[in-house]
Amino acid sequence: MAEIKAADVAKLRKMTGAGLMDCKKALAESNGDFDAAIDILRKKGQKLASKRADREASEGAVLAKTNADNTYAAIIALNCETDFVAKNEDFVKFAGAILDVAIENKPANLDELKELQVNGQKIVDEITNQIGVIGEKLELSYFDFVSGEFVSSYIHPGNKLASIAAFNKAGFDAQVGKDIVMQIAAMNPLSIDQDDMPEELVAKEIEIGKEQAIQEGKPADLAEKIAKGRLNKFFKENTLLNQAFVKDNKKSIKQYLSEADKDLTVTAFKRFSLNV
Repeated sequence: MAEIKAADVAKLRKMTGAGLMDCKKALAESNGDFDAAIDILRKKGQKLASKRADREASEGAVLAKTNADNTYAAIIALNCETDFVAKNEDFVKFAGAILDVAIENKPANLDELKELQVNGQKIVDEITNQIGVIGEKLELSYFDFVSGEFVSSYIHPGNKLASIAAFNKAGFDAQVGKDIVMQIAAMNPLSIDQDDMPEELVAKEIEIGKEQAIQEGKPADLAEKIAKGRLNKFFKENTLLNQAFVKDNKKSIKQYLSEADKDLTVTAFKRFSLNV
């Protein structure tokens, strides 16, 4: 059995919001596997904080931006060791310069971005130079992008969270695009609609629902039917188009988009936050 360290328990608690003892037991039961521990907590009916999709990081700046004609948007995360550096104007400016390079060159992935030039040097080399200047470990940990007929971006105040989204058409009120990326930032959807929800997530949700139904005393032969019935709630909470609009929870995002343009929809989105 893996040794369960206090730091791991604290990390799981931070990720889920569950109690310390519950986290410790779940880690012990899962032999230290965090994903399995989260599933164990959920099967036991724990109400978990919605942070499971966020990537782990320490401190830093998460920035997002669109290109001039709003057809391409990107997010980058530049990590550092302390919040003091993360809030430093020069550090944020350096992160912004890397994002500008990404917007201009549209690299295919993070490794390609690191090989592009900023300030006359490869980004990977300039990060090393900045480590010497700042005195802290720096890491370009994340890059992703979307493209479409129209794109929007949002950076949450404090530079710890950003989101981007692409739409199937242009010509609608830009505020609608802003509302959608703010929705993504606030509600952390897992997919655009239920049809593009990964099959493994749906299967996992059914399995969790079956376990919960059995623990509630429901007959085992009905547990799967009950679990599938509960999928509607899962889709409503975790698919962007079916989520309640945060500015008016009487309507879904799909309804809000149709009010702006009956054919308007989201074709892609990305969201990244520092796990703090």
